[in-house]
Amino acid sequence: MAEFKTSDVYRPTGDQPQAIAELSAGLSEGERYQTMLGATGTGKTATMAWIVEQVQKPTLLIAHNKTLAAQLCNELREFFPNDAVEYFVSYYDYYQPEAYVPQADLYIEKDSSQNDDIARLRLNATSALFTRRDVIVVASVSCIYGLGSPEEWRDRVIILEVGGEHDRDLMLRKLIDSQYVRNDAVLGRGRFRVKGDVVEVQPANQETAYRISFFGDEVEHITHFDPLTGEIHAKLDNIAIWPATEYVTSKPTVERAVGEIRHELEERIKELEADNKMLEAHRLRQRTEYDLEMLQELGFCNGIENYSRILEGRAPGTHPFTLLDYFPSDFVVFVDESHQTVPQLGGMYEGDRSRKQTLVDYGFRLPSALDNRPLRFDEFLGKVPQLVFVSATPGPFELRHSTRISEQLIRPTGVVDPEVELRATKNQIDDLLNEIRRREEVGERVLVTTLTKKMAEDLTDYLLESGVKARYLHSEIDTLERIQIIRELRLGEYDVLVGVNLLREGLDLPEVSLVAVLDADKEGFLRGKTALIQTIGRAARNVNGKVLLYADKLTDAIQGALDETNRRRDKQLAYNEEHGITPESIVKGVSDIAEFLALESPTVPGRRRRGRREVEGMAPAELEKLVIQLEEEMYAAAEELRFEYAAKLRDEIKELRRELQAAAEAPSL
Repeated sequence: MAEFKTSDVYRPTGDQPQAIAELSAGLSEGERYQTMLGATGTGKTATMAWIVEQVQKPTLLIAHNKTLAAQLCNELREFFPNDAVEYFVSYYDYYQPEAYVPQADLYIEKDSSQNDDIARLRLNATSALFTRRDVIVVASVSCIYGLGSPEEWRDRVIILEVGGEHDRDLMLRKLIDSQYVRNDAVLGRGRFRVKGDVVEVQPANQETAYRISFFGDEVEHITHFDPLTGEIHAKLDNIAIWPATEYVTSKPTVERAVGEIRHELEERIKELEADNKMLEAHRLRQRTEYDLEMLQELGFCNGIENYSRILEGRAPGTHPFTLLDYFPSDFVVFVDESHQTVPQLGGMYEGDRSRKQTLVDYGFRLPSALDNRPLRFDEFLGKVPQLVFVSATPGPFELRHSTRISEQLIRPTGVVDPEVELRATKNQIDDLLNEIRRREEVGERVLVTTLTKKMAEDLTDYLLESGVKARYLHSEIDTLERIQIIRELRLGEYDVLVGVNLLREGLDLPEVSLVAVLDADKEGFLRGKTALIQTIGRAARNVNGKVLLYADKLTDAIQGALDETNRRRDKQLAYNEEHGITPESIVKGVSDIAEFLALESPTVPGRRRRGRREVEGMAPAELEKLVIQLEEEMYAAAEELRFEYAAKLRDEIKELRRELQAAAEAPSL
């Protein structure tokens, strides 16, 4: 059986060995809750990796957003090159949940855009948990949302071995039942094709395919090949083909569920009619009968998750199956940035319940749809045997429940927490511009946090007009594009990143030497003590790190952040002096976080979003032509009500116009 084994390239330093020993001992002794209070840049990810190696248990690492989860997954893959490090986040690039607004009599239909690459990675994670123990799954809070039954999913796996007897037609039937689609022309993920006695299948979680050759009912050969080039990778003795979706149902299950759904429908309609809600009763019957017809004919329907409780045979009020149910009973959970993630885990249930209750009350869904929900926080805790919270600023839950709190304040490179300087808000933009110029001269980067998205955009425009290479980052930029922007900042394509809440990105940027917080005395969520300490930590990976707080008064939050930063600096300076350490900036390669997320996927079918490098070599006439083409595309998108895409095109046109202006102003040779 494979064991967790970290790469020999890395070794614990500073106070990492102490944290590893303390927390590993706590896990071995069965302690329920522990906390690693790790300052930014002290190598918390590395410490988690070494703890996993010590305890040798399957591990779930929960992060509070997709970007941070991608970064952690990429780092852990470097630590565990021979083990399974998987990525599990929501596969929706865009998601508008089904909802009803009674005041306006407005029904909002579910609308979503699914990312096939992330769906593939999710299937990789669930299949790995069934086949090996050396598995680390890095997940967002989507891990507490409903999945199909693990037993049903495991029972649907198709195992084939060379020389084995397998009815070919029965295998094809099983593929269809597992939501695979037959396409005899083109292979793709979740598709198969048949040519006589040869069946070719591309599993939903792979980019490669299998060719299974039959002689009668005997499997004669199994070939692993590339469906695009036809290149043969290997001859195999056996394979396992996992279901194409997370919700798979057998025919007997569907037949049983249809009867139960119909019974619930009749009972609910009686209740609605008794309350004189005839419209709601008619609406519910019409919608549910359509879903039942789809289930009977296809074994699937849109919104099948709303019937998950009945399909899975659960009692009313019980929680759904989640990713946690796919783990063995002795797994360990790390909650990264726990001050953000724990409140997220606790808040998912109430918001979901409120929305669905309205749908049930007004006849859009059966009451059983309420049981398609995220876990409540107490249910989450009940499913997790051991928790390690990880944060530079642990929240009240972690501090109250942890039986062991291990501090990790020393950075491997000796870098100490940055100096923090208070400056008046008068002329803060001009002062900031001067500071940016100094960083540009030495090739360092700058982060700037503003109060609003409009301020972030306006400041970015001002900096661009002043000749500064800047970008803004906020919630309207989709997840995968955020990852690319962060990578481009590290590569030097931009010098300044402006945002409202840069903390949520989980930024790990050694090149950043200056962090500026505008209007730091405007107390609120993003100007509280915890947020300020986290923001200060963004500059803690560079030996020249410095933080500017633009404020006209010393708030309690600012004072608390200063006190904690100075406490840590004192410990770090004393350690460096005792061990004769000269601080050096963290040196970290710019690995492509998005490599396994297929970042180059088109924004819409048939079109790739253009990067800066693609337009740099274009002549002005070509740029003009491209601008006209994009404007036409933008207006067409707006007419089709695809406003999010139209806004992206608008931003791209702005960038191209700046390129044109720069080309026009450049001196001719």
